[in-house]
Amino acid sequence: MTTHTAPVPVGGPLLNKTTFIAGALIALMAAILLYRFIFGLGAVTDLSDGYPWGIWIVVDVMIGSAFACGGFSVAMLVYIFNKGEYHPLVRPALLASLLGYTLAGAGVIFDLGRWWNVWNMYWPWSANPNSVMFEVAVCITAYIVVMWIEFAPVFLEKLGLKDLKKKLNRFLFVIVALGTLLPMMHQSSLGTLWVVLGPQVHPLWQTPFVPALFLLTAIIMGYAVVLFESCIASSAYRRSIEVSLLNPMAKIMLGVVAAYLAVRLGDVIFRGVIGRSFHLSLEGLMFWLEMACFVAPFLIIGTEAQRRNPARLFVAGILLMLGGSLLRMNGFLIAYDTGPGFRYFPALPEILVTMGMFATEVLIYVVVTRRFPVLPREA
Repeated sequence: MTTHTAPVPVGGPLLNKTTFIAGALIALMAAILLYRFIFGLGAVTDLSDGYPWGIWIVVDVMIGSAFACGGFSVAMLVYIFNKGEYHPLVRPALLASLLGYTLAGAGVIFDLGRWWNVWNMYWPWSANPNSVMFEVAVCITAYIVVMWIEFAPVFLEKLGLKDLKKKLNRFLFVIVALGTLLPMMHQSSLGTLWVVLGPQVHPLWQTPFVPALFLLTAIIMGYAVVLFESCIASSAYRRSIEVSLLNPMAKIMLGVVAAYLAVRLGDVIFRGVIGRSFHLSLEGLMFWLEMACFVAPFLIIGTEAQRRNPARLFVAGILLMLGGSLLRMNGFLIAYDTGPGFRYFPALPEILVTMGMFATEVLIYVVVTRRFPVLPREA
């Protein structure tokens, strides 16, 4: 069994195939965004009055922020449920979370038609406290600030500012508490946006329970990303995988998945729309594909022996990430109908910007883990 001590930089060169490809995608994204900010959304996107939100919102924000809930999900185990044995997973999960949320916040600006007026969102005389979008914007902004403060000890250790780190640690419990509360607020509120869209969303997804569905899947996707990230980091850095920690965490994750399935299926049955899922339609197909992604992990990692297999943990993590992504994509794009005359398929520049966003996260993750104490030292 591998013993872990305090986090240390992984070390190694920063210039390699991964960082080169990521850098090329980021450069291409920057060029497209420069063109977009000069000539407007219509110059690079396929958005319209019928589809004002495309993949920059649905993928980069709705899905990206859910992927970034790993820090929140692990923090609940460590600080709320007092499961200190999961502490080695906190910093890697927190790093992925702060990168995901920071980029999601940037993605909102990319999608704003009048992006130069974004400051109005925080100006007291322009704020609309009755707006669900205002609540989401304020909570996400506050959470980004909270995560950077929570991650600050990593940089302070690297810079040798031990006294400043000790002072920060005195107040860190307040930051951790906010870091647990804020995601619960805005992740559920992201689902509330479906309710605002009304009958334009297919009945299989339009439900009063959508805030609970978004919150539960955000927690699930957070754990799934930890599985995914742990497997990828272990492979890329040739480290031993934390099976002793990932195994029990995966069991907890399956418990949350079971709760989600109970709410999801109970809702469509109670509302009498389950029959719509058996229609020969794209919506019916996507509903069962979405459900299959949440059910399959029970067959893959349902037993103790199966959860000791890193490959099974990796596949289960991908399936749950896909299931949560489909829930959001189905409701906001595939099962969203504004009437005849409107269609939407992401333009190539939209796809390249989204790829560039994920490439940015990968590049920063590689740089930070190689140069700052994030991953635990292997003894």
